[in-house]
Amino acid sequence: MVQDLYILMITAGVVSLLFKLLKQPVVLGYIVAGVLVGPYLFGETLVSAENVEAWGNIGVLFVLFCIGLEFRIKNLISSGKVAAIGALTIIGGMMLFGFGVGRSAELDVMNSLFLAGMLCMSSTTIVMKAIDEAGMSKERFVKGATSILIIEDIVAVVLMVLLSSIAIRHQFEGAELLGKVGDLAITLVLWFVFGILIIPTLLRKVKSYLNDETLIILSLGLCLGMVLTAEEAGFSSALGAFVMGMILAETVESHRIEKLMTPLKNVFAAIFFVSVGMMINPASLVDYWPSILLVCLVIIVGMILFGTLGCWWGGTTMRDAMLTSFSFVQIGEFSFIIAGLGNSLNVTDPVIYPIIVASSVVTTFLTPYIMKAAIPCYNFLYNHAPASLKAKIDLREQQVAQAEQQQQQAGAEGQPSLADKARHAVRHTYITKRLVNLFIKNMSAKDAQSEEKHE
Repeated sequence: MVQDLYILMITAGVVSLLFKLLKQPVVLGYIVAGVLVGPYLFGETLVSAENVEAWGNIGVLFVLFCIGLEFRIKNLISSGKVAAIGALTIIGGMMLFGFGVGRSAELDVMNSLFLAGMLCMSSTTIVMKAIDEAGMSKERFVKGATSILIIEDIVAVVLMVLLSSIAIRHQFEGAELLGKVGDLAITLVLWFVFGILIIPTLLRKVKSYLNDETLIILSLGLCLGMVLTAEEAGFSSALGAFVMGMILAETVESHRIEKLMTPLKNVFAAIFFVSVGMMINPASLVDYWPSILLVCLVIIVGMILFGTLGCWWGGTTMRDAMLTSFSFVQIGEFSFIIAGLGNSLNVTDPVIYPIIVASSVVTTFLTPYIMKAAIPCYNFLYNHAPASLKAKIDLREQQVAQAEQQQQQAGAEGQPSLADKARHAVRHTYITKRLVNLFIKNMSAKDAQSEEKHE
């Protein structure tokens, strides 16, 4: 295992350094490093694929946990319309697009449905990494883009249940789907009620006991605990990690946790992208290149089209809508999961999986370059748009700017957010006070016993 990690990190370090010198995104260097150490290029793998996959899965959790730390629930609430309309437009449009492509390629209904599911989800990890690499993490569109990705992850859970039901029973089980949606809603409510109302209060009470070492260990423990809870509930482990990040983002220690997590996130994010590169067989690019090219075009064109329309209909500016859609031009983790689900149920053609993996790698490779084209494309559209469309674009820009100014004024005046009001109400209930005081009392008693033993 140590040898595997040595080969992986040295290769990733050297290749990423080369890409930095060439002024290319580091994430592409990680993917190329994965191809180099993978089992396909030289006929044998230089590292254990199982070990790298395990580390990569951990990397996804840590990356999404850190993304959650950077996000605020008030942002999700304020982006509610953009997030809901944008996500539903992208998912619905891409599924119709993907299903139509599958049927036109003479695939049966089942294969076409699974193909549609594989093409409708962007990769949260890749999108946020590409945005960070491009130095755009502070841009206005990031808040709405992150909100859309959250809803996509939630919808992906429901979609997998629906596809499984259709594949097993060859019919639509509406009751089962509604039950799963209800379970997900109840679970999320319970997570947020416990997390946002209890955990910030506890951390505030024990703040004097928390040095950097204790804080990072406690944060990782909470993250992994939520991951296990999500898996036990039948949901995505990545969703659990992200939710705990969002919960801890509402605490007084959020920026400190984020700073402590950054080195760990960078290491495991590198391993994740190397694991993605290891899945690509260069020979498959030759054997299936027409299909891979078609799928890549469907992903890029579809995501740009439906992403722009969805964000625009949701109330964002045309510039932000295009920046968002141009960053969504890839597929990722959930596409692999759905492809694996189809294989395990023996309902999809085996050739679909390598095509999807290759398409994911190709679109991931192209994402940074396509993102750079967003602003030039917006300028071209604005300069050549009819007067009526240009007027609507200008009006929307003014409306969004005014809304932002009002939010900033509300924050400057110290008006509490919805989450702050809810925490304040629950924090002052009798039960919460008793729980917190009991926790502090027990901790103080243990400290006293420990000091007596040392003396």
